[in-house]
Amino acid sequence: MIHKEGFSFLIYTLVIIILLLTFFFFLLSRLIYVFLSIFLISFYLFLIFFFRNPKRNFDKIHKKNYDKEIIISPADGKIMDIKQVIENEFFKKNCVCISIFMSPFNVHVNRFPVSGRIIYVKYHPGKYIIAWFPKSSLYNEHTTTVIKTPRGNKILFRQIAGFLARRIILYAKKNSLVKKGDELGFIKFGSRVDVFLPLNSIVLVKKGEKVIGGGTKISIIP
Repeated sequence: MIHKEGFSFLIYTLVIIILLLTFFFFLLSRLIYVFLSIFLISFYLFLIFFFRNPKRNFDKIHKKNYDKEIIISPADGKIMDIKQVIENEFFKKNCVCISIFMSPFNVHVNRFPVSGRIIYVKYHPGKYIIAWFPKSSLYNEHTTTVIKTPRGNKILFRQIAGFLARRIILYAKKNSLVKKGDELGFIKFGSRVDVFLPLNSIVLVKKGEKVIGGGTKISIIP
C-alpha cells in the first residue's frame, strides 16, 4: 500500500523517467541505454518501496494496555540515543529523551505515541544536518508537538529533518483529540523523531534496538 504523500511524487517521477528513457532511446547506444534503463527502473522501485504504508492492526496490539500510560514508538527505525536532557522549548526542564533514527529504508509514516489532546504545535524552519548528529535537533527543520494524556501527563515529540529529508509533513492540530497509533505525519527520506518523557518514566528499549512505529512499546509512565 502506497502512502498518500507519495502518490503525486511517484506520478511526476514516472512521467519524467518515461520522457528521459524516450529521449535517451534515440540518443544513446543500445548498451548504455539498457544500463540506464535498469538504473532508472531500480530507482523508481526504491521510491515505491520508500513510500510504502503497511497495514497494521494497532487495536489488537494495544487492546490489553488501555488502562496503562504506555508510550509507543512514533516511527520505524533504530533507537539512536536515550538520555536525560533539558527540553528548552516547552517543558524548560530535564526530561528523558528517546531518539529514533529512520534510514531511507524504514517506513517513514509517523504515528502518535499516546492518546490525548494536542496542547502545543509548532513548525521550525532550519538546516539539513545529518540526523545522527545531536545538534541536528536544534538547527535542522523540525516540528514540535505536545499531547496531554487523559492522566494528565504531557508528552512531547519532535520530527527532525535529516541530510536527505527536505520536507516534514505534520497533521497535528492544536486542541484536537488524537488516538495512539494514528498517523501524525510523514518525513520524506532519512530523518529522526525524538520523544521527551517525564523523568519518572520507565524506559522499555535500549540503544541500538529496532522499533516499529505504532507497535513497539518504548516507555511506561507510572
